[in-house]
Amino acid sequence: MYFCGIDEAGRGPLAGPLYIAGVILKAPIEGLGDSKKLSEKKRETLFEAICASSTYHIARFDATRIDELGISACLAQGLREIMAALGEAEYLYDGNSTFGVAGLRTMVKADAAVPEVSAASILAKVSRDREMVELSSHYPEYGFEGHKGYGSAAHIEAIRQHGYCGIHRKSFKLKALQPTLF
Repeated sequence: MYFCGIDEAGRGPLAGPLYIAGVILKAPIEGLGDSKKLSEKKRETLFEAICASSTYHIARFDATRIDELGISACLAQGLREIMAALGEAEYLYDGNSTFGVAGLRTMVKADAAVPEVSAASILAKVSRDREMVELSSHYPEYGFEGHKGYGSAAHIEAIRQHGYCGIHRKSFKLKALQPTLF
């Protein structure tokens, strides 16, 4: 039976899509690790190697879909999509929740310890980061190419100045942007 690692990128940002990747490696790949701890250049190099040496599936949910369904429902739907696309396998998801999806094991910090999950982490992060850089050209005032939609001080200030744009998650509420009662 095949072994598939799953991880996501873009769970907590204020803007942009959620990506979830599942990877079945066909051959070992040197240098895999938690995508957040690898340089952008290293992730890009590994992305190409992973695509060439694996069977994989990447699910994507835009901000509108996240607002409609909620982040947990999107994660569950993405996990099911990956399992349907990749078929019979043993599945391991990075984290501590299956989001109600049967046939899935979880492991905290699997992205740093299990090569298949590391590979999934890299595919999800690089795919999302590439899209955020592309989207930054449509919304240059937000600086998405730098913070990738996460709640940095610069991003929050851009929201204050320009309001939300088409890729912001309207259901994600920020205390920093809420009116104070005093």
